[in-house]
Amino acid sequence: MKTPVTAPHNAHPDTSLSDEVAVLREENSALKRRVEWFERQLFGQKSEKRPVDNPHQPSLLGEPPAVTAPEGEQITVSYQRGKAPKQRLDDCVNDSGLRFTAEVPVEVIALTAPELTGTDADQFEIIGTKSTFRLAQRPASYVVLRYDRPVIKRKNAEQPLPSPAPDNVLDRSLADVSLLVGLLVDKFQYHLPLYRQHQRITQAGITLSRATLTNLVKRAIDLLRPIVGAQLENILLSRVLAMDETPIKAGKAGKGKLKQAWFWPLYGDGDEVVFTYSASRSRQHIEKTLKEDFKGTLISDGYAAYASYAKQNKKMTHAQCWVHSRRTFIEAESQEPGAVREALDYIAALYRIEEQIRDKSLTGDPKHQHRLKHSKPVVDSFYEWCDRQIRRGDLTPSNPLSKALGYVMKRETALRVFLEDPDAPLDTNHLERTLRPIPMGRKNWLFCWTELGAEHVGIIQSLISTCKLHDINPYTYLTDVLLRISEHPASRVEELTPRVWKETFADRPLRSDLYRDINPSSE
Repeated sequence: MKTPVTAPHNAHPDTSLSDEVAVLREENSALKRRVEWFERQLFGQKSEKRPVDNPHQPSLLGEPPAVTAPEGEQITVSYQRGKAPKQRLDDCVNDSGLRFTAEVPVEVIALTAPELTGTDADQFEIIGTKSTFRLAQRPASYVVLRYDRPVIKRKNAEQPLPSPAPDNVLDRSLADVSLLVGLLVDKFQYHLPLYRQHQRITQAGITLSRATLTNLVKRAIDLLRPIVGAQLENILLSRVLAMDETPIKAGKAGKGKLKQAWFWPLYGDGDEVVFTYSASRSRQHIEKTLKEDFKGTLISDGYAAYASYAKQNKKMTHAQCWVHSRRTFIEAESQEPGAVREALDYIAALYRIEEQIRDKSLTGDPKHQHRLKHSKPVVDSFYEWCDRQIRRGDLTPSNPLSKALGYVMKRETALRVFLEDPDAPLDTNHLERTLRPIPMGRKNWLFCWTELGAEHVGIIQSLISTCKLHDINPYTYLTDVLLRISEHPASRVEELTPRVWKETFADRPLRSDLYRDINPSSE
């Protein structure tokens, strides 16, 4: 009979079990955070604004001055609740508040008073007119322009003389410039895919293939390529340049699969943006686009490719975005609400100072001095707080707060650039706002069938987004440029970029023949 083996007296059989439980708890916590992240993406609010719980909470910039009444005097505060008076704008044309510009067509419908058609109509007279305005809508309509050209010949000759067709944007094309621009604006500004536009054209009684629409869009965008190239050259001369990246599916990678590609938008000093395209997210695209002669300040998110490029290019300064740093703390809010609130208060104080700078219209050295006086102490206090937090004994490496602290401490130099450069913004929000059409488009046209198609998306979206930044109607701009580009000197192509076009041609844009006074057919 075998003797049972007994464990040594110093052995702890529960040690391995407790370690396993600790590992499982940590894994469970990590999985819960991942589920919370997905729930926020699906159901959470998209705005990053946070409500102010207590408007009287002391500011990190210092205590507000206390308001006290003189001794022996009381302050009486009364509250009166009532309905606010209705405020009407001066340009409202009737009681309904309808507002419109002079460009909106108005059709006049003349009504007759029943009293003027009765037996005693001679007893009434018209002393004035009262107008009522109603906003109406027509379904999207299409018009066929018929150009009647006279056929002539010399009286003593037998052969007729050729009668040239009117000039068109695309040679030997059935499309007027108004159709080309309508296709571009509907797809890339209002995210209406071509197959839906094709359905609308078909329902209007016109027979065209979808391949024809695709070819028209491609040929029109190819004409605009040099303009975007000139715009990119001007952006690269910027003193402060913002850069980001956003994914796009483009090109077939196999049966039923598409390649992962990227748009890399650049935002320059002149409020211009260009969406450059790359099949990868590697540093090589940054090097190819900016090259080694960029000497300004590049502001970006925390993606490592930008920092790697900055190490290689010693002529430039790399700044990073405070909003992306803020987002790393929000990821830790469920586990460390108190600490996260302190971090967000510090960052909020920086943005309050920026608001003061905007209110005072400070630029250059006054802006620099204001930041040094008010923003620098906040940044210093923030990093002192980060150093205290990172030394906490209860803060494990897997805690999201540890990752957030590591993120900002690793990027401290880049996050402090705005203190020395008054032209550098705190974040890349201005660039992210111009990125919105890309994800909006992805929800509608989903992907680009070819990589060339993705390049075309970047070209046209660069011009439409820049038009919005300069308060230009993209339809008016694209119509004028497409009509003008064939005769415009290539050496002055920069004049056709939206920023310069607004100063040069916006007051007398070219228009389609659709808006000329054409007598209708009398058939």
